[in-house]
Amino acid sequence: MAYTSRVLVVARQTAASDDLRDALLQRAQRGPIAITLLMPAPSIGMDGREAARAGLDAALDKLRSAGLDAEGVVGDSDPVEAVLETWVPGRFDEVVVSTLPGASSRWLEMDFPHRVSRICDVPVTHVTAKAPGRFRTGPPPQHQSEPLGPLAPMAWAGPKR
Repeated sequence: MAYTSRVLVVARQTAASDDLRDALLQRAQRGPIAITLLMPAPSIGMDGREAARAGLDAALDKLRSAGLDAEGVVGDSDPVEAVLETWVPGRFDEVVVSTLPGASSRWLEMDFPHRVSRICDVPVTHVTAKAPGRFRTGPPPQHQSEPLGPLAPMAWAGPKR
């Protein structure tokens, strides 16, 4: 019987993303995993934790419908505090941190994936994902008028003095 790796997944806006689901399915190909999805609350207090519950349930449904063994917990609104209150040495074998891409990620600005690796002292994988429903797909919008020519922006330079 194969060992089941216990994976802590930390995600908020990207928890229900296809990118995160696909990364976890790819990880599961290496061996069985049991996932605990930690979703930091969007705001402080119990109201913030309650607000996160629907998002957590939707993300868990998506992971389970993909065939993954997943349970979840809502944590503190500060993602570092959420990890500290959830982390128990020996309970998890690895951590997956899912963030928005580049400059749109507050978690990357605070170097969250590296901070988690220092807290947990287990392998940490960083997944960059798009939040579901955040980006519009499909054809570009139709122009209402002719596009501006190369010199047209000069006409909008402001009032002449």
